[in-house]
Amino acid sequence: MKATAPVPRSARAIALWYGLLTHTLFLAGVGSMIVGIATGLQSGRGTLHGGSAWLANALLVLQFPLLHTPFLSVRGRAALGHCAPRALRSDLGTTLYAAFASLQLLVTFVLWSPSGTVWYQPHGALVAASLALYATAWLMVGKSMSDASFALQTGALGWWALFCGRRPTYPPMPTRGLFAHWRQPIYTSFAATLLSGPVWTPDRALLVLVWGLYCLIGPRFKEQRYLRFHGEAFRQYRANHPYWLPRLRGRAGDGRA
Repeated sequence: MKATAPVPRSARAIALWYGLLTHTLFLAGVGSMIVGIATGLQSGRGTLHGGSAWLANALLVLQFPLLHTPFLSVRGRAALGHCAPRALRSDLGTTLYAAFASLQLLVTFVLWSPSGTVWYQPHGALVAASLALYATAWLMVGKSMSDASFALQTGALGWWALFCGRRPTYPPMPTRGLFAHWRQPIYTSFAATLLSGPVWTPDRALLVLVWGLYCLIGPRFKEQRYLRFHGEAFRQYRANHPYWLPRLRGRAGDGRA
């Protein structure tokens, strides 16, 4: 989206408040996820037990994939737009979406009712090795988000543009960094965080099962949007780059490793 109409001065103060709220939720949501997976979801503050706990936890784990992608649709963006002043809904679209996604993460990991059952927990030197692997997965998340435009991924794109007195301009389709090797490095990286946490519990197994499946299927909907927005450019990119994992070898004669 690119526009030249001036931004009212009053909108800058509103944009700042939305930015502060969004990034607070982002830090809280991602932080709760980092701690939650690292502890096998035993850090949740939920107080339910038995069947009630599993039912509540199942709803928590399902609400993310069931709502995350639909809110990127036209109707979903319109629904989120009601959370902002009418004149700023379009400009704050990325900010509203990032705030909602962060809230989804926060709700999942804070309200989770731990089972109290631990299947595996590393000890001794394995603790450091497990945490290093887990940290590497999160570094991959940060790298892939940066390659796709960190401002877009964190919601800063909308509110920061308004605060600076201009309309937000969306970045081009990502094709550099990790995206130069495969099409969905963000989803691959998030799946890596799910799998690399040091503590295994029944709670985490449920999370890995549902969210891991979403990391495999969810990008298909994203690619449908890319096809509508970018057309032939995305078709060519898709034809030359694998979906979910980088190639270990290039095609014969293409010169890619």
